[in-house]
Amino acid sequence: MSEPRRIVVVGASLAGLRAAEALRRQGFTGTLTIVGDESRPPYDRPPLSKELLRGECTGEDVKLAAHASLDAVWRLGSPAVSLDPAEREVVTASGDRIPYDGLVVATGSSPRTLPGLPDAHTIRTIDDAYRLRRVLSEGTRLLIVGCGFIGVEVASSAVSLGARVTMVGLDPPVAPAGRVASARAARLLAEAGVALHVGRTVADAGNGQVTLSDGTELDADQIVVAVGAAPNAGWLAGSGADTSDGVLCDASLRVAGLDGVVAAGDVARWPNATFGGMVMRVEHWSNAVEQATAAARTLLAGDAAAPFGSVPSFWSDHFGVRLQSVGLPRLADRFEVVEGEPDGDFCAHAYAGDVLVGGVAYGMARPLAPVRVKLVKAGVRLPASVA
Repeated sequence: MSEPRRIVVVGASLAGLRAAEALRRQGFTGTLTIVGDESRPPYDRPPLSKELLRGECTGEDVKLAAHASLDAVWRLGSPAVSLDPAEREVVTASGDRIPYDGLVVATGSSPRTLPGLPDAHTIRTIDDAYRLRRVLSEGTRLLIVGCGFIGVEVASSAVSLGARVTMVGLDPPVAPAGRVASARAARLLAEAGVALHVGRTVADAGNGQVTLSDGTELDADQIVVAVGAAPNAGWLAGSGADTSDGVLCDASLRVAGLDGVVAAGDVARWPNATFGGMVMRVEHWSNAVEQATAAARTLLAGDAAAPFGSVPSFWSDHFGVRLQSVGLPRLADRFEVVEGEPDGDFCAHAYAGDVLVGGVAYGMARPLAPVRVKLVKAGVRLPASVA
């Protein structure tokens, strides 16, 4: 494909902005259009469940700087609703048809909801965080459905505001980080007075009363649903793309079935070269940044683009301590604590059989760094049992 003259980036959050910046940095001088569903300019999402929810910062503080040197056309407040690959046009909710020679899909993900809890809060946007903050105060009875990273962060923030917090979920706290980190998170929740119900779901809710699947009855003034996110790929239905779980890409982040289209961030599903081509979708901040740069490079380089390999990594701040993870500790069947103690600050290496697949640390960033270096340099040959 010849170098594109018109590139459209669909998604005006972190991955979309970083892809646009990378395109300009890598020499693209044509027309650059950025389409976003929110009317706000790009902003950082990690503070929404922490500093913004606690009132320690505002929406202005979390804005991502967008350089004037981008020389981009911003089309905010009207999401893409379909793609016409034959005409090479993005169709927006307002009916506009935006032509492209190259396209970056960076539409991210949206919080999953639960059918029996239509009025529950979720955390994805600045407005979501403000809405929840307005109803949290001393003594508020808050039920959080879901024990993942967002759920634990919201619990920490709500406790600091004086709320009485209960959590319910099928999985233990921060389960993707592995059982050692999960046990530490459970202890932190207990020490903060959070009531934890693991292996349960909400069977019924209404009028401030909640009944769990085991018959337990709870009082709740407010409910937050934090049961993961679904990739925003529905607008590509009928385009020829595989949207069964995000957008399926090749090893260089080209969207399978669509010419001149790449994807980056939460929505992209690709064979990760660092993990032997294991197909994955990664919903972490660092992946959005790295993948956006690689997708931009692929769009401009065409067939010469190299495969994209990465080591997933994330962090979560809650109850005054930072949890960090690299690699895929969720695949591990064995953890080796290399520094500290599991009851407090520690660093542990994660193994699937004899293969190092990642590492996790609470309050100990330094000893975790070599794990990432090793995974980047050597890659991971996954055992057949987990590949």
